[in-house]
Amino acid sequence: MLPPTTETINASEARQHFASLLNRVYRDRTRVVVEKSGIPVAALVSTEDLRRLDRLDEQDKKAWDVLAAMRAPFRDVPLEEIEREAERALAEVRAEMRAERERRAAE
Repeated sequence: MLPPTTETINASEARQHFASLLNRVYRDRTRVVVEKSGIPVAALVSTEDLRRLDRLDEQDKKAWDVLAAMRAPFRDVPLEEIEREAERALAEVRAEMRAERERRAAE
């Protein structure tokens, strides 16, 4: 399925042709960006697009919730200490990976 096309229209024109814009959004899967004084201020999208946006919003919320949960135990730890420990852990993992590659090359 091809992605929907996007059309830009100014607000006064959108008001005059609202019914036909709704039909194009519904039938032709067109997205319509409405501008006011050249600034995008709104969009007409299909209900399918809106459902997709809702799902993306929910995924984003879950990702932010995970990040917040990960940060919570370190709330009182200074950022410099977190960065120092992250660098140490990264160096340790890199050393382990290097050692594993060398071991495999020696076999």
